[in-house]
Amino acid sequence: MDKPYVGYGHQVQPGEPYHRGVQLTERQADILLRKDLRKFCALYSQYGKDSILLACLAYNCGPGVVNKSTILKKLKSGNRDIFKAYTAHCRYKGKFHKQLHQRRLTEYAVLFDK
Repeated sequence: MDKPYVGYGHQVQPGEPYHRGVQLTERQADILLRKDLRKFCALYSQYGKDSILLACLAYNCGPGVVNKSTILKKLKSGNRDIFKAYTAHCRYKGKFHKQLHQRRLTEYAVLFDK
């Protein structure tokens, strides 16, 4: 069975007291979001100032997507020209999604340290 999501997109892990349909307070959801982002930042910590951007994408798309991405390949090689690759992660069920594209543009503008 798929693990449910709660709060702002936290995937419930075994042993956590949350289940599908549970209404979290804003504070609880915020705590889970911050916990998840810390986990993903640690996963990409070797990328220094780019770790937060990678963590944000991993939170939204999953670390598997990030680990196979052109973004990570470019950063590994020292190429920081990732705008096009980052903003390309805006599809839902295979189709371009305008709001996701806008989200990626905002994330890039706020989190990418040039």
